[in-house]
Amino acid sequence: MPSLDHPTPRPPVRVWDPFVRLFHWSLVTCVLLNQFVLEEGETPHEIAGYIASGLVAARVVWGFVGSRHARFADFFPTPARLIAHGRALLAGEQPHHVGHNPFGAVMMLALMALVLALGLTGWMQGLDAYWGEEWLQDLHELLANGLLAAAGLHAAAAIVMGRLERTRLVRAMVTGEKRYY
Repeated sequence: MPSLDHPTPRPPVRVWDPFVRLFHWSLVTCVLLNQFVLEEGETPHEIAGYIASGLVAARVVWGFVGSRHARFADFFPTPARLIAHGRALLAGEQPHHVGHNPFGAVMMLALMALVLALGLTGWMQGLDAYWGEEWLQDLHELLANGLLAAAGLHAAAAIVMGRLERTRLVRAMVTGEKRYY
């Protein structure tokens, strides 16, 4: 009989399809390149930004037509889902979500919105109407810093939630399977 401290492991669950994983790691690469490698305002920086925006646009489409756990309907953070999840966590429970939990869904949508806002403000800086506008450059930089902060929180939350859920969430984003231990 399994002990309460070490329950019988559940079988692995296929959760992230290849498109979701490719999107995720490609977006991570674009963000890291733009923040730490590529020179601001230079063509490679702009190209990486446009690729990131295109990736998010493709992910939005995939959110309606993709595999089960990629679809927004599977995890969209409605007020009821957020409240129920928050109450469960406050009660010391760990609700089971194969895909994104409601708080993770909020973070995912926020990250995608930040990337799109960065793409828009970056593109606007190249327009004659906004060329050299300091407020737009400041907004673009603020959004970039917000994206980095949110991405850091996202990564930390994946590690913490993986421990709480007894799964390796980062590994699941590489392999596509959640393995519970």
